[in-house]
Amino acid sequence: MSKPSKSPEHPLFRAVTPDVNFPALEERILGLWNRDDAFRQSVERRSPEKSFAFFDGPPFATGLPHYGHLLAGTIKDIVPRYWTMRGYRVERRFGWDCHGLPIENLIQDELKLHTVKDIRDHGVGAFNEACRAGVLKYTKEWRRTVSRMGRWVDFDNEYKTMDADFMESVWWVFQRCFDLGLIYQGWRIQPYSPALATSLSNFEVNQNYKMRQDPSVTLAFALEGSDEQFLVWTTTPWTLPSNMAIAVKPDLDYALVERKEGGGKFWVADSRRGTYFGEADVVLRTVKGAELAGRRYKPLFEYAPYMSENQYTILAADFVSDADGTGAVHIAPSFGEEDFQLGKAEGLGLWDPLDADGRFTDLVPEWKGVGAKDADKDILRKLKADGRLYRHETLEHSYP
Repeated sequence: MSKPSKSPEHPLFRAVTPDVNFPALEERILGLWNRDDAFRQSVERRSPEKSFAFFDGPPFATGLPHYGHLLAGTIKDIVPRYWTMRGYRVERRFGWDCHGLPIENLIQDELKLHTVKDIRDHGVGAFNEACRAGVLKYTKEWRRTVSRMGRWVDFDNEYKTMDADFMESVWWVFQRCFDLGLIYQGWRIQPYSPALATSLSNFEVNQNYKMRQDPSVTLAFALEGSDEQFLVWTTTPWTLPSNMAIAVKPDLDYALVERKEGGGKFWVADSRRGTYFGEADVVLRTVKGAELAGRRYKPLFEYAPYMSENQYTILAADFVSDADGTGAVHIAPSFGEEDFQLGKAEGLGLWDPLDADGRFTDLVPEWKGVGAKDADKDILRKLKADGRLYRHETLEHSYP
């Protein structure tokens, strides 16, 4: 049997060899693209009348590109190449996001400006200029890496979000939306940095979870018109001056327990009774959470104004859980998404006694000027003196 004849080499293609040096191959392809001016030609040879618009969320230039940028950038490169092959003119200018925390935080560290007051004392204009000067620190590395990965983008005609024409275009869009009645003013719960005096994106918050210790406290709220108290659990004592309501789960069983040692009658989720009471303590009765809704209690503090008939009442809420705590949570509508939504539904109103730096204002004169978390110990000390602190422990958990 004769051996198969060797196929003649095609005049346009090299013979394929299994011994490939991929870095050298990539460099050779990049060199070919550069000699042929391939990217620019792929755009200019197509009519502007048949264009495909590609909008790309620009990266910050205050750090080096990482795996996430490379993965997303490769995917983003596929779309313009596809429409280019379909005969469309696809201009894709590279851009830089120059606003926000990355550059501000970097410059604050360089200039040793720790608070918003420090920035004001330094001069907002001078601070902005320092940010503009430092915002494009790694552009050369970005250009080299993006080009090396084979992505076609226009770096020579790049845009920056700090350019006046870019910012004016954003304000033009906002003006159009306002004129069309699509803009409204309202409130929402945002992750917030007291140190930077600004709200944070969920992405920024999720990047910095750490284990830390927080107080785990159970409070006794006295119910009006009776000798009964309601046990409520929280890990944020600093929000207690802003308390507006107590929430219970409507279909959960709650037990009224009379304590043998020390006395007192306390409501707690029946499933959590063993955590707080012993076998000698007596269950007087058990009801569903829905039956407790509407009962009023005496507030822990007298700082907040009276804004609603539902203020300082027990409310039914499906988000309440008996996985931990007492099966009842205190509601401060200005702090916490579920608190806010329940407060909005029940018309509780909003009362926020903190300033932009996270310190109590004169709305809470007892701790005016004290940082919210720094006030935890004093708040608990006062509640203990008032007989409202039922149990005080420490919880270690992951927190942003």
